[in-house]
Amino acid sequence: MNKNYMYPMKLIPVLKNIVWGGSRLYSEYGKGDDKNKEIAESWELAIHKNGTNIIENGSFAGHSLEEVFEISNGEIVSRGYKNNSQTPDKFPVLIKFIDAEQDLSVQVHPDNEYAMKNENELGKNEMWYIIDAKPDSEIVFGLKDKFTMEELEAMLRDTENNIGKFAECLNYIKVKAGDVYFIPAGLIHAIGKGILVAEVQQNSDTTYRVYDYDRLVDGKKRELHIEKAMDVCIKSKTVPANSQNERIIEAKEGYNVEILAKCEYFTVKKYSVSSEVNLQVNEISFDSIICLDGSADIKFGETKYKMAKGTSYFLPAGLGKYTIFGNCTFLLVYIA
Repeated sequence: MNKNYMYPMKLIPVLKNIVWGGSRLYSEYGKGDDKNKEIAESWELAIHKNGTNIIENGSFAGHSLEEVFEISNGEIVSRGYKNNSQTPDKFPVLIKFIDAEQDLSVQVHPDNEYAMKNENELGKNEMWYIIDAKPDSEIVFGLKDKFTMEELEAMLRDTENNIGKFAECLNYIKVKAGDVYFIPAGLIHAIGKGILVAEVQQNSDTTYRVYDYDRLVDGKKRELHIEKAMDVCIKSKTVPANSQNERIIEAKEGYNVEILAKCEYFTVKKYSVSSEVNLQVNEISFDSIICLDGSADIKFGETKYKMAKGTSYFLPAGLGKYTIFGNCTFLLVYIA
């Protein structure tokens, strides 16, 4: 097999049809097809037991990104990545679009220690970039401080009789396009109906549902995870309700760049390009590019790679210099 994997790889998304999903990812982002329009999640960068991207272009067209990860001994992520003691042999992040036509379940995620012990995978800290939201759309972001953990647990164990009070203990926030929220492990949360999200998270698919509106799937309610949720739940907000004031915005000739999130697991920047931007993939981390709007070309060497709304590219660590030119908005994700 040709081992020339040092080029921008266009990724085919992994599509997930979940009960709360809608059709915007099909109609606006070109995901799916006429027979598969109801798409809740589109995994844009994923190497996970529940889904991995297939490469669309170049030497590895038709092969999975996981194959390239293995062939490179993990060095497409970062040089020496397999020696990382925290996440041995594991891909670090999962990036997705989420279309919430209905409310997602109220849920919580474990941290690394709990998840590795109980689920044999990483915990989940995540970031939401609100691409679009209908008027009065809301998210659940933590709990109101006036409720104790004992009261919460009692309500969770008997939601049928306590659903009104349970809803009162949740901290609801109205959201709009462009908002950014960081969701740490242990924080109860939910995406509300009418919201379109780009999510960057640790490479985990572990979710502990605490309430699901008594929805039926194939005639049955979806499983709740009350015991595990109570094990990992933190009582109140530990980060600002809205992180807009923390964003760093730089205006450059031909583009603007905003740092949306920076933590030990990932960094997320938003670029708004009017002409071009010159970038570089160093040996410390890959670059992941997710186009939110517009169109552009990625130029690497003498080759141009087309990028349109909804396109995802993976650029291996150590690739070097590249240029994006056109008129577009994209997220750039890397580990650092």
